[in-house]
Amino acid sequence: MDHSAHHDAAHDHSAHQAHADGHDHAAHHTHEGHGGHSMGTVTWGAAAKATLHCLTGCAIGEILGMVIGTALMWSNVATMVLAITLAFVFGYSFTLLAVRKAGLDFKTALKVALAADTVSIAVMELVDNGIIALTPGAMDAHLSDALFWTALLGGFAVAFLITTPVNKWMIGRGKGHAVVHAYH
Repeated sequence: MDHSAHHDAAHDHSAHQAHADGHDHAAHHTHEGHGGHSMGTVTWGAAAKATLHCLTGCAIGEILGMVIGTALMWSNVATMVLAITLAFVFGYSFTLLAVRKAGLDFKTALKVALAADTVSIAVMELVDNGIIALTPGAMDAHLSDALFWTALLGGFAVAFLITTPVNKWMIGRGKGHAVVHAYH
C-alpha cells in the first residue's frame, strides 16, 4: 500500500475540513510558500464545471417554481419568490447530497453546501430573474409561450456567463466550490 498517497489524502481532507470550519487554509499555505489555490491555478474549466453544477440545481428549482406559480395563476411576485426559493433549495440539495454521500454528517454537509453555493446561487438568481423581469412581456407570458421559455433559458445562459468568473475568483481564494472539492 502506498502510504504517502494515504497521507496526502488525509492531509487534503483535514485541510479542506478547515475550509468548512471557516479557516482560509489556502491563504495559510500560500503564505508558507506551499502554493495553495490562486487565481492563476484555477482553470476556467473548473469554474465552468462548478457553475454548471450550481446552475443545474437552480434551473430545476426555478423552472419548477415558475411552472407551479404560473399553473396556479399566482401573481408575478409570488411566482418569482417561489421560483427563487426552490432554486436555492435545489441548488443546495445537489451539493448536500454529494457531500453526504462522501460521508459527512448532515450538519457539516449543510455548512459545506451553504459555504459552497450561496454566492453562486445568489448571483445566478439575481441575473436570471433580472433578465426575466426586464424582458418585455416575459413576466406575463404563459407556459405555452415561446417568450416565457426564451427569457428563462436566455437568463440562465447569461447568468452562467456572469457567474463563472465569480466562481473562478472564489475558488481561487479557497471559497465557494473549493470547499466541496475536498469531498469529491
